[in-house]
Amino acid sequence: MAETDCIFFQLAKANQLANRFLSQKVADLNLTPVQALVLGFLHAEDQITSSELGKKAELDSATLTGILDRLEAAGFIERKSNPGDRRSIHIHLTPGGNELGRKAIQTIAAANVEFLQVLTNEQKRGIFDIIKKLRLAAHR
Repeated sequence: MAETDCIFFQLAKANQLANRFLSQKVADLNLTPVQALVLGFLHAEDQITSSELGKKAELDSATLTGILDRLEAAGFIERKSNPGDRRSIHIHLTPGGNELGRKAIQTIAAANVEFLQVLTNEQKRGIFDIIKKLRLAAHR
């Protein structure tokens, strides 16, 4: 099979390109793409449990823990006990983390526009629809 006919190859290469593109955009914030996305999720909904954050970010517990460790060491988040459930913790943005989360959201939004600028609005809707269908089918 030629690489041009292999969806797995094409998706992997598109993912590499997109990740490299976003890496360059968030580098000025001294963040990785996944750190920027996590801070963006927290900026949109602060003080959620790590479990809720993991579901939003679609990250497994071990991966999320490593990301949170680095964000906490940098002073952007704090882990606090969940008064409603001692087995879980809430993730809180610090003031600096809140500001960086705001910048991360702006940077990611601008990167989305720039990355997709070669597509028409109809093509943009179409690619999101296709990706959504593929992701849903993969979870069955």
